[in-house]
Amino acid sequence: MIHIFTAIIPIFSLIMIGYFLKKIQFPSVEFWPQADKLTYYVLMPSLLIFKLATASFEGINSVNFVLTALFTMSLVLIILILINKIFNFKGDSFTSIVQGSIRFNTYVFLALADSVFGDKGLVLAAILMMFVIPFINIICISIFALYVNDSKLTFLYLIKSIITNPLIVACFLGGFINFMGIELFSSFDKILEILSSAALPLGLLSVGFGLVIKEITSSKEEIVITNIAKLVLTPLIMFVIADFFKLNDFMISILIIFAVLPTAPSSFVLARQLGGNIKLMSSIITVQTLLSAFFIMLVLNYFI
Repeated sequence: MIHIFTAIIPIFSLIMIGYFLKKIQFPSVEFWPQADKLTYYVLMPSLLIFKLATASFEGINSVNFVLTALFTMSLVLIILILINKIFNFKGDSFTSIVQGSIRFNTYVFLALADSVFGDKGLVLAAILMMFVIPFINIICISIFALYVNDSKLTFLYLIKSIITNPLIVACFLGGFINFMGIELFSSFDKILEILSSAALPLGLLSVGFGLVIKEITSSKEEIVITNIAKLVLTPLIMFVIADFFKLNDFMISILIIFAVLPTAPSSFVLARQLGGNIKLMSSIITVQTLLSAFFIMLVLNYFI
């Protein structure tokens, strides 16, 4: 338990430091959105390209590993749709519930995989991201189309959201370099390594900046259902499917970490763009980020 606690505390401490810096407006309110863009478009892609391009994939059979995650998210979505038949949430609120239950925080995922398992965990996390991010985009945008009926939601919009995602592009590029056996120039390799070292710390600080504790709404029912679906139901289903596929303990551990991650801060951006309930989405992001620390410690203690 001690080594798990030691691995998690620095990650969530950085998140809370980010929130503290936001409260004291240091270095400025304008700095953090720009820092988040730098992390998303430059630092994090550099990390993924560097790790995937130089990784060893020997002994990694990722098909069932990826299928476990995709099947789990599909089942959770079906359960949420059935629950919605009972509670009959407003369309915009239901889109926030789905995003809160399906999406994941990339920065926290990579930081945890690296902290607990090192480079091997980071590589396996990146492989998972390469497939689940497009799948999650398809799910979320389809739910908006069904429950909000926004005119912006076209097939072209969906394709654009996938092929312009810098994390997806970076995963495919890093995997391609590795598969083709392309040798990176030592100088370029070093540049990627240096940029990579800044990705996770700055990303976690940005997560803290995104927390909006004072605006947690009174939509208790929606928040409770979302957190049960994300932090309890998803890891249970994930474990059952992983056990069915007879995955090894290492792969199961990465999948369970993935299952209990808080939802992505970018969920708020999608909710704002496509007509979702942005107040509820903001509340879900904040509450889930804070609660996830306990659930991550719980599952890591049990599965590792």
